[in-house]
Amino acid sequence: MNIRKASLAGSWYPGSASGCEKEIKTFLNDDSQKTISERVYTGGIAPHAGWYFSGSIACNVIRCLKDENPPDVFVVFGMHLHTGSPSYIMTEGGWETPFGVIEIENTLAGALIEKFSFQVETANNFTQDNTIELQLPFIKYFFENAKLVPIGVPPTLHSLEIGKAVADISKRLGLRIKIVGSTDLTHYGPNYGLVIKGTGSRALDWVRNENDRNVIDAMLDLNPRAVIDEALANHNACCSGAAATAIAAAKALGAEKAETISYATSYDKSPGDSFVGYVGIVF
Repeated sequence: MNIRKASLAGSWYPGSASGCEKEIKTFLNDDSQKTISERVYTGGIAPHAGWYFSGSIACNVIRCLKDENPPDVFVVFGMHLHTGSPSYIMTEGGWETPFGVIEIENTLAGALIEKFSFQVETANNFTQDNTIELQLPFIKYFFENAKLVPIGVPPTLHSLEIGKAVADISKRLGLRIKIVGSTDLTHYGPNYGLVIKGTGSRALDWVRNENDRNVIDAMLDLNPRAVIDEALANHNACCSGAAATAIAAAKALGAEKAETISYATSYDKSPGDSFVGYVGIVF
């Protein structure tokens, strides 16, 4: 099996299994995570900054997807793409994590490339990406035997058709899947070229209570088109295609209700004029 290396291990998150497990156990005791209803969740939205900033949120989103019947496959939507970007997928091999390799589910991936046009990535030829890799140690830790289909999707309505097809094909193949959409929210401040509310508390309040709130509400409404439209208009989700496509897939699998488990910004850990918003949602 050709293995894609964990290129961000040791920098964005710990490089060893013991280091990752230590962090995960800390995240699981994070009392900032909200209590949610006890039910079976189909998927969620998770952030993808370094674990220091958003690891606790992402970890607890993926933890919430555990139930009595382990999934066969995780389909993780991500990548920083624009409306003119192609879609990306890996169709074979595996992806390294500190806990071991996650194998690509080639049957589902193969069916998708027969139906849609993708730029196919391999273990040795891929776009450097944090959005999907940052989720993989959590998936391997909580779901040791689950396989993976990693997909990059741009913020277009066509991507929503890919999400629906993921649901339809997995049902046809008899695969039990879980869905993750990887996105951070508003990137505010001079580092990101967005300073329309100046600096200080006014800017932070606007990001937290207005700009991020608007796209979070669209996610909670399970409205994928609104997620894309909101993000393109107001720059409040860096990977809105991933979030929207995850919602489209989850709805096709039967998801009817979404809940927030946590919201934070990088300002909470490192105050400054430039900061990023993060949300964890399950549905």
